[in-house]
Amino acid sequence: MLQPTRTKFRKAHKGRIHGNASRCNKMNYGSFGLKALQPDRVISKQIEAARVALTRHMKRQGRVWTRVFPNIPVSKKPTEVRMGKGKGSPEFWACRVKPGRILFEIDGVSEQIAKEALYKASAKLPIKTKFIRRIS
Repeated sequence: MLQPTRTKFRKAHKGRIHGNASRCNKMNYGSFGLKALQPDRVISKQIEAARVALTRHMKRQGRVWTRVFPNIPVSKKPTEVRMGKGKGSPEFWACRVKPGRILFEIDGVSEQIAKEALYKASAKLPIKTKFIRRIS
């Protein structure tokens, strides 16, 4: 699973996800991509599950670029613990995804295979997504 090697701070605020993506909203590497249509947090396990589904369907042909990285620690208090006594310890890592963000890009496979592979990957993610192709 993805996680940063080191961070400036151990815990982060929850925050809100406002507006549309201003970065990573254009295709840079591949011919086909998966674009987010909703704002949400995507967990590192979900990113990894989507990547595995992609590569398995493509039968290890072509190339996959992951355009998101989970860099926000999400803390959680243990079960059956009373209120107060501080914030919980970091439990997992997440990435804040805004609408319009490119999540994955692939190249080196036909459009039919790319469409099916990205559809399978989108089933592993908690947000609505859209298949896009590079316009050139």
